[in-house]
Amino acid sequence: MEDFIRGLPKCELHVHLEGTLEPGMARALAARHGGPSGGGEVDLGARPATFSGLADFLGAYYAAMQGLQDEADFYELTTAYLETAARQGVVYAEMFFDPQAHTARGVPFDAVVGGIHRAQEDARARGGPDTALVMCFLRDAPVASAAETLEASLPYRERGWILGVGLDSDERGHPPAEFAEVFRSARAAGYRLTMHCDPRQEDSVAHLWQCLEVVGVERIDHGIECLADPALTAEIARRRIGLTACPLSNLRLYGTLMADSVTELLARGVLVTLNSDDPAYFGGYIADNFAAVQEAARLSRAEMARLASNAFEASWLTAERKRRYLASVDEYLA
Repeated sequence: MEDFIRGLPKCELHVHLEGTLEPGMARALAARHGGPSGGGEVDLGARPATFSGLADFLGAYYAAMQGLQDEADFYELTTAYLETAARQGVVYAEMFFDPQAHTARGVPFDAVVGGIHRAQEDARARGGPDTALVMCFLRDAPVASAAETLEASLPYRERGWILGVGLDSDERGHPPAEFAEVFRSARAAGYRLTMHCDPRQEDSVAHLWQCLEVVGVERIDHGIECLADPALTAEIARRRIGLTACPLSNLRLYGTLMADSVTELLARGVLVTLNSDDPAYFGGYIADNFAAVQEAARLSRAEMARLASNAFEASWLTAERKRRYLASVDEYLA
């Protein structure tokens, strides 16, 4: 089963590039730029075995990325993820990045996107995973900052460098509807839309309904809490809205893989997918997440292939490219 999972063609829809910053690279980047690299009061590579919740994780996440300061750093970060993803069986990924977390520190938007894009192009040239980029707004930053970031991104949208927008960071007190106008502007600019609705958050069901009815997203990141409302679950299934579950993230943050929720969503016909979220913090990349759920829920090869197919269906690929990737999953299973 381990070999089957690793070789299964996979599409990753929920991975934060900044969350792939492994401890060694975090320390090296900090040292390169004259910042704390470990051994002092602040260790930018520190990774606890568990976090007490989302806010605890975000503190470590934002601290570690301080070493990302120029285009070369973002190139190195993205290249490392794509090399690991290739070994994990990823053939296509739609990757998140958080520009506000960098521009707020004085890093030019162009340096962030330029380094990532160059790594994407080099990976394609080497036969590595094909990828697209999804820009996330920070929901605990002012809405005006998101609007400014959207405006700054438009030249890169026109070049085809950024495919969609999302919403991440601390959900407390920041419902999806708060950003509805920014997302309307993003849709008008041609962006695809997704939003985080993390597990175990206040008003999760209400936030999920807002994603559907107020914002009109095409995908929801995490989203497992929909199971608390059968009507919501049925509507997500009817609309074929992809849910990007992240089992090892759930384990480190909430003490459970939520594998039973994944199997229930499959049984209810929801387009649920498996992803790695922030793998440098949560103990594994995408194949590791597949393996953890398979072991916990004793899923068959056919069920694992279905999870892989769900991700290609929920992706923002063209219909023809989806068809080709879905055929590759069927062929692999056969």
